[in-house]
Amino acid sequence: MTFEIVKPGLATTVQDLGRPGYFHLGIPEGGAMDRQALIAANLLVGNPEGAACLEAVFMSPEIRFGAAMSVAVTGAELDVKLDGEARQTWTSFDVKPGQVLSFGFLKQGARLYIAVSGGIDTPMALGSRSTYAIGALGGFQGRPVQPGDVIPVGQATPAPEGRSVPRDLRRHPDKPATLRVLPGLYWHRLTEASQQAFFDDAWTVAPEADRMGYRFRGGRPMEFIERPQPFGAGSDPSNIVDGCYSYGSIQVPGGLEPIVLHRDAVSGGGYFTLGAVISADMDLIGQLQPNAAVKFQRVNMDQALAARKARAESIERMRQALA
Repeated sequence: MTFEIVKPGLATTVQDLGRPGYFHLGIPEGGAMDRQALIAANLLVGNPEGAACLEAVFMSPEIRFGAAMSVAVTGAELDVKLDGEARQTWTSFDVKPGQVLSFGFLKQGARLYIAVSGGIDTPMALGSRSTYAIGALGGFQGRPVQPGDVIPVGQATPAPEGRSVPRDLRRHPDKPATLRVLPGLYWHRLTEASQQAFFDDAWTVAPEADRMGYRFRGGRPMEFIERPQPFGAGSDPSNIVDGCYSYGSIQVPGGLEPIVLHRDAVSGGGYFTLGAVISADMDLIGQLQPNAAVKFQRVNMDQALAARKARAESIERMRQALA
């Protein structure tokens, strides 16, 4: 079974839940920017939760199906059409050979996930089908899809049509979006005034927002406590001797514009990091459009763990609702 890419959209790639275990070699975990939306799409069409789907950002693809299968679209909100007839997001529907799936403009969010029953069946690379375009790894020939690409699909029995994720389990960012932050190893490098300003200021998503990271602007420049720069760190006080970056780390080059490192980010470098966005909120970043308003909120470890537990419980409720 296959489907064909008629129009590719802006940057549509094959993604699953990523390839953990290679970060020490400089290969990021990758995978869906909005993991919960990808899991939901797979559950709707009867796939394993981590099956490979299409992830489309800002501008959506157009797809022609080569066989009958079940389809679901989750994540961002937009008009979905099958041969010109409206279909619902977060709800499974059947397609026939030759039918064409198309999309309107985004109404909410930034990324959508298109799952097909059987899952996308491109070759595995280091245990994952996720596309890491910078390294030409995984996905379809290691790159975003292009017009005329014929995407292989695994064998499966189509799931019942009309299954739907309950609305209270469809997670979208608030306005402004709130991103919870756990201060980290280099937090002490900032003055108390700058520490407070980071959480007090209103930020917006900059145009530089992609799978490597999201840049934010609008807040006050950061001030650093004076110190002799260690050997190898350079003269800028925002520089450190090279260190490791965790997923969600917030680096601030020059102390000016924070960058939250996301799925395809590098594993280390010489910019200080003030902390990290907690794992429970990283999906929300993947649904932020440029110029979206954002507030950072300070939390402690207990609060971060409680948020992670709440997110896991939300996914479990979704599993039960679609069982």
